[in-house]
Amino acid sequence: MPPWPPSLQDARWRVGLFTLLYLYQGLVAGFALTALANHFAAVGASTAEVGRHLAVVGLPWVLQPLLWGPVIDRATPDRMGPRRRWLVLALAGAQASLAGLLLLGGAPSLTAVSLVLLLHSLAASLADTATDRLIADSVPAGELGRTSAATRAGFVLGSAAGTALFAWVLEAGGFAAATGALLGLTTPIALAAALVREAPGDRLLAWPQRGPARAAGPGRIAAAAAFARGLADGFRSRDAARLLALCFAIDFALALFQVPFAVALVQVHGWDAGGLSRLQALLALLGGTLGAAGIGASVDRLGPGPALRALLVACAAAFGIAGGLIAAGLEAATGPVILGLANVVPALLYVALLPTVLLASRTGRASATQFQIYMAAMNLGDVAGSALASGLAAAVPPSLVALGVALLFLIGTRVARTPSG
Repeated sequence: MPPWPPSLQDARWRVGLFTLLYLYQGLVAGFALTALANHFAAVGASTAEVGRHLAVVGLPWVLQPLLWGPVIDRATPDRMGPRRRWLVLALAGAQASLAGLLLLGGAPSLTAVSLVLLLHSLAASLADTATDRLIADSVPAGELGRTSAATRAGFVLGSAAGTALFAWVLEAGGFAAATGALLGLTTPIALAAALVREAPGDRLLAWPQRGPARAAGPGRIAAAAAFARGLADGFRSRDAARLLALCFAIDFALALFQVPFAVALVQVHGWDAGGLSRLQALLALLGGTLGAAGIGASVDRLGPGPALRALLVACAAAFGIAGGLIAAGLEAATGPVILGLANVVPALLYVALLPTVLLASRTGRASATQFQIYMAAMNLGDVAGSALASGLAAAVPPSLVALGVALLFLIGTRVARTPSG
C-alpha cells in the first residue's frame, strides 16, 4: 500500500496524481474541442467558425507562460505547498467556469460557448502550469518517459471517453445534459487530485500565511530583472531555439490538416458527427494507451532524442500515406484509415516530446516559465493552424496539405536536438 498521507515523495502517488490531472484535461478537451466542434459543424457551423472556437478556447494556453509561469516559479513557501495551493485554487476556478455553461441554456451560440470555455482555459492553464512544475520538481530523470506515458494515457483516456460520451449525450439530450455530465465527471477528479500533498507534512487545506513584505521599488524591479535574465539564459542556445521552433511546427502542421478534414467528413462526405467523434476517440485511445506505454519505456531506455527523431519520421510517413490516399480519390472510402494516420502516430510523438522539453527547461529558477514557453509554442501553433486552416483548405487540395505536413515533420528530424541525444 502507498504511504499515507498521499504525497509526491512516493512514486505511486506521483503517477496517480499526474495521471488524474491529465485525465481531467482530456475530459474537458474531448467535450470542448472535439464533441462540441463536430456537433456545431453538424448544425451548420463553417470551418472558419469551428476554427475560431478552437482558437478562442486555446488562447490562454498560448499566453500561459506570461500569465502563470512567473506566478508558479516565484511561489513562496506555504503550508499547503507552494505549487499545490495554486493547483487547488485553479481547479476550483475551472469547475466554477464549467458550471457557468449551465447558464447558457439548451441551445447556445457557439460564440457564447467559446467565451465561457475561454474562462475555463484561463483557470485550467494555471492548474497545468502548477502540475508541470510539480513534475519537474519531483520526478527523477530516469522516470520521465514512464511519467510522460502515464500523463499522455490519462489525457487520451479522458479525451477519448469525453469525446465518445459527450457526442452521444449531445445527440440524445442536448447541450445542457452534456454540460451536466461534464461537471459530474470532472468534479470528483478535481477533488481527488487535491488530496495529494507536495510533502507529507503539508496541510490539506490552510489559509495563506502573511509572510515578510516583498521588496518594493528598486528591489522588486531588480528581482524581476534577475528572473527575466535567468529565463533568457535558458533560450540562448541554438538547440533551445530549434526545440522551440519544433514545438510550434508540430501542432501548427497537425491543425492545418485535422480541422478541415474533420469538417469535410461531416459536411461533404455525409459522416454522422457523433460517429466521427466516437471514431476519433477510439483512435486516440489506441495510440495514447498501449502505444504510449511502449514509447515511454523506450524513452527511458534509449533517451528522448533518438525516440523523438524516430517518431518524427513515422509522422512524416503517416501523412505521406494520407496524402497519397486523398490524391487517389479515396478520401471518403478510407476516411478511418486517414484519421488513424493523422491522429495515432502524432499522439505517440508527444510521449517523447514531453521528456525532451522537461530536460531542456529543468535548470534554473524560471523552469516552470521556460517549460510553459515551449508548451505555449505548441498551443500557438495549434491556434495559428486552426485559424489558417479554412483559408488554406479553400486554396490548396487536401492531398497537398497532407504532403506539406509530412515535409514539415521531415524537416523536424533535422532540427530536433536534445541534451540527451
